[in-house]
Amino acid sequence: MTGWAQVNYPYGKNLEDTKQKLMYDLYFIKYWNIWLELKIVWKTAWTVIKKKGV
Repeated sequence: MTGWAQVNYPYGKNLEDTKQKLMYDLYFIKYWNIWLELKIVWKTAWTVIKKKGV
């Protein structure tokens, strides 16, 4: 699964990272629309493609 926080913030290593990811998740809940959902899908696909070549 993926989400707005996962595509916009690196893996959380501490409490501050966790708080930041929560802020992204709350933004997603507040401003959800189909375009935001499609942007998440696009960013996820791009990340997979980018990492595959490494």
